Amino acid sequence: MRFNRTKIPGCYEIYPRMLPDERGLFVKTFSRQLFAESALEADFVEGYYSLSFRGVIRGLHFQTPPHELAKLVYCPAGEVFDAVVDLRVGSPTYGEYLTFILSEREGNMLYLPPGLAHGFRTISDQALVMYQVTSLYSPLHDVGILWNSAGIPWPGEAPVISPRDQGFVPLAEFASPFRYVEESP
Repeated sequence: MRFNRTKIPGCYEIYPRMLPDERGLFVKTFSRQLFAESALEADFVEGYYSLSFRGVIRGLHFQTPPHELAKLVYCPAGEVFDAVVDLRVGSPTYGEYLTFILSEREGNMLYLPPGLAHGFRTISDQALVMYQVTSLYSPLHDVGILWNSAGIPWPGEAPVISPRDQGFVPLAEFASPFRYVEESP
């Protein structure tokens, strides 16, 4: 696995080793040892997947303290335009976003520390997105910011968005409970 730091502190784009052969493909998506060597919290306690059709936007989601979570996200089938927004007060990239294309072809994954909002738009006919998280789901702490309030250049037109996601507050109105803690070198 190759762990690439991104502009947002604590956020990594990860490239696993992909082993294609005449039968298809084999990919290791997680190694506790490799995550520990990169000083990434990896005590994953739950896992999820979503299946979305072209044009669907899910996000921008996160859990607030005391149930904040780190997240490992990847797309083993299809392709998504993925976005993260730094919500940690005091971070050098507070309020900034990054975008990525996650796809079965590349096999790339994202590691998100607590305090980052996450969302994606499906750009293939359909996409399977997998998540591993470090905190149990807490409905009272599961919130988000409005998908179009952070300046993200979402591709396409006429997105399909749930009423819940349309009802989140804009980034400018979000009173962040997250605080930035500088990474160890």
